[in-house]
Amino acid sequence: MLDSNSLYVVDENGNEKQMTILFTFESDEYQRKYVVFEDPSKEDGEVFASAYDDDGNLLPVETDEEWSMIEEVIGAFADDEETE
Repeated sequence: MLDSNSLYVVDENGNEKQMTILFTFESDEYQRKYVVFEDPSKEDGEVFASAYDDDGNLLPVETDEEWSMIEEVIGAFADDEETE
């Protein structure tokens, strides 16, 4: 579920965790919306990404091509953050 700057995921132990949304974007190529987020309790810089629907439900990313596109967007975002 997405709210203004957080989303909630269930970890491998069944615990709900609050994540911080870094940014969202849409892809015309895949006709999907994506969210990029991080675990605020960890400082390792690892980010996660998922597609989501209009109701805010997270959806799996299913192809290597789609992951490559997401990684490019994350890389561009990181480059922009470093230059500010």
